[in-house]
Order: sequence, then C-alpha cells, then structure tokens
Amino acid sequence: MDIARITIAPSTSAQVHDWLRKRVQQGDLPPGMRISETEVAAAIGISRQPVREAFIRLASDGLAEVRPQRGTYISKISVAAILSARFIREAVEADLARAVAKTRPVAVLDRMAKEIAKQHKADRDGNVEDFIESDDRFHKLLALGAGQEAVWADLDRLKAQMNRLRHLSMRAFDRSFTIGQHQQILDALRGGDADAAESAMRAHLRQMLTEVPQIAAAQPDYFTA
Repeated sequence: MDIARITIAPSTSAQVHDWLRKRVQQGDLPPGMRISETEVAAAIGISRQPVREAFIRLASDGLAEVRPQRGTYISKISVAAILSARFIREAVEADLARAVAKTRPVAVLDRMAKEIAKQHKADRDGNVEDFIESDDRFHKLLALGAGQEAVWADLDRLKAQMNRLRHLSMRAFDRSFTIGQHQQILDALRGGDADAAESAMRAHLRQMLTEVPQIAAAQPDYFTA
C-alpha cells in the first residue's frame, strides 16, 4: 500500500472501512494489490484491531479477499456483480423517473440542474472524482423527488463493484455524453413526460452494457466473470 495516499486518520473500524472502501472504488487500491493490517495501522496510528475489523467488512463487500497464509488482497472487479446492480438500478430508477415526471417537484429539479452544471465544470477541469460525486447526487435527487430517499441507500449498497467500473470508464470515455443523457432525463422530468423520462433513464443506465466489455478488454487483469 502507498502510505502517501493516506490523507486522513480514521480511528474506528467503521471509519477505516469507509476510507478503504472509497480508496478501492476510486482505484487508488487496484485489483490484486496486497494490503497489510500492520502497515495500515502504523500509517494511521491506531491498533491493528479496528483495521482487522475493517478488512473483514471490506471482504464482505466483495472488495477484498482474505487468502489464508498469504494475506489480504483487493478483489478483482466482478462483471456479474456489475451487471446485477445495473439491472436492479434500471428497474428501480425507471420507476422513480416516472414518479418524478408526474409530480415535477420544482426545487428538486432545480437542484438536479445545478448538479449538471457541476458536471460540466468537473468535466472541463478533468476532475473525475467531483464528476462521479455529482453524478451520484443527481441520481439521489431523483429518489428524493419521488419521496423514496431510502431507496437510494439500498441502491448505493448494491453498487460497490459498479462504482469501481465508473472510475475507470469516466477516465476512458467522453463524460460529456453522460452529461447529455442527464440533461435528456431532466428535460423529460420538467416536461412531465413520464414515458420519455423512463426511456431516457433506461438508455442512460444501459450505456454500461457497452462500457463493461470495452473496459474489461482494456484491463483484463482487473476483472473476473
């Protein structure tokens, strides 16, 4: 592990887990990398116990693999888990889009528009992390607008592997295409066109079906079926 990448000092197993999870999803800790309880604990300045607990939670997320007598390694990205999460997201978010199109909550739609503006800026700046965070907020606002904010929490737990792919794809593909899809979704929502909103959302989330095989072919050592 590159100790220089440690920029915070988490003190509990939950904080260590959240920090490691974010590092894995961003690609700072790539698939196949060995991570050490001792090194992480020493770098942060805490005992090994909370780090060990964090490693166990990371493994339960499917983001790490404990190999007896060999250590803990960052798991490869599961294509099956990505496709499963994508399938669930499409089904749920298509319905959320229909619901929001029928009610058109102005305050929520205005906030979604602001997120699109932030995405334009992040794209110009080449800031992938800001872009993805804004992307997440855009989709979370859809759930909020439908009065189903808790649904986003459920979806967020499903997409650990999907997030790893997104950090790769947002560096490899044209981010302006994603922004354009977001704008199409927002335009349909503002117009109260439930059919168009659903269609735009499904097209947006199906884009990943094209990206997965391309990214997996470019980085074969990072992926597993």
